Amino acid sequence: MVSIASLWLPILLSAVAVFVVSSVIHMVLPYHKSDYKKLPAEDGVMDALRPFDLAPGDYMFPLPSAGDMKNPAFVEKYSKGPAGSLTILPKGPWSMGSSLSQWFLYCVVVGITAAYISGRALPAGSHYLKVFRFAGATAFYGYALALWQNTIWYKKNWMTTLKSTFDGLIYALLTAGFFGWLWPR
Repeated sequence: MVSIASLWLPILLSAVAVFVVSSVIHMVLPYHKSDYKKLPAEDGVMDALRPFDLAPGDYMFPLPSAGDMKNPAFVEKYSKGPAGSLTILPKGPWSMGSSLSQWFLYCVVVGITAAYISGRALPAGSHYLKVFRFAGATAFYGYALALWQNTIWYKKNWMTTLKSTFDGLIYALLTAGFFGWLWPR
């Protein structure tokens, strides 16, 4: 058994590597540019929503109450459309600082989770590929598989989810590489 504390270096280095590579993927590579569509008549839609002064948060419309899914009035309302979910962001200038800090912290948490599972499964001196498999699989779960829930339940575009799953595979391979390389001997 290997302690999490003894794996601080691969945890931090993999978090830094994932942070840097994810920045390159999203700022330089073009494949995420189609993840979101522009609303038709965007200004009109924004003008129509503005008087409601919606608080930041997640909204679903129409939102069913208990038993509504079979209620003819709800079924008609849903069928008539539009139906969807909507995330309202805070007003004011867009600030990446908070999101980037939270993303880095998340990368550290994925690394800690990979350290915990790998450290419980493998002893010090384990072969690179064994460590690579445990740390990589754990990191993949953290970076990619949880994204599928939003596509299954909230109809987020499958292509966007698959592209993010591919990103998660890259992040998992980076994490696995650092853990395999820096595993205690």
